[in-house]
Amino acid sequence: MKKIYSDAKSALDGLLGDEMLIAAGGFGLCGIPELLIDAIVESGVKNLTIASNNCGVDGFGLGKLLDTHQIKKMMSSYVGENDEFMRQYLSGELEIEFNPQGTLAERMRAGGCGIPGFYTKTGVGTVIAEGKEHKDFNGETYIMEEGIFADLAIVKAWKADETGNLVFRKTARNFNPPAAMCGKVCVVEVEEIVATGTLDPDHIHLPGIYVHRIIQGQHEKRIEQRTVRTKEQA
Repeated sequence: MKKIYSDAKSALDGLLGDEMLIAAGGFGLCGIPELLIDAIVESGVKNLTIASNNCGVDGFGLGKLLDTHQIKKMMSSYVGENDEFMRQYLSGELEIEFNPQGTLAERMRAGGCGIPGFYTKTGVGTVIAEGKEHKDFNGETYIMEEGIFADLAIVKAWKADETGNLVFRKTARNFNPPAAMCGKVCVVEVEEIVATGTLDPDHIHLPGIYVHRIIQGQHEKRIEQRTVRTKEQA
């Protein structure tokens, strides 16, 4: 089965459509699938639901899809750092489904494991719990959260071998493994592709069974916020 594609556009060929649910890896601007996001922008698909920790920043990452009004709904944990996100939400143009960060990661992981729902204490007694099933276990109240089953997963990794085994680099792993797991089809962009058998099996973070298509490319790797100290006078 061919997994390596020449570019993001060809890797997404036949996979995109209006109204679809896309799970996207990344945390802030760390480990985001920026090349695949650009290709989705260029495709023109609309009314998307995106499950991702956040929505990039103004003009970069998933923020580009906000600029073109291609996102209908965000399933997210954090919505800061993006003025256009705030504007669309407050004006009623964008729907938001807030998720505690750990809950969002577990919803993705659960979907990847075929688990339709699970119970958690996180969110009990808050607006997060409104409208959700409550159940007591050993005297403690839990709410039920549903697993996420995405039509497409887009993720970013450091290395891949030709069969799709992935290695992530340090904190850039973040939401990428659970996002990859929950997609019916998973497309990955990497910095390096190596021959099968090159990667140490004990160092593989996500097995190739979850990966369907791979591209290699150059990435901008922006810093979301840079704080510097004024140089002291000599």
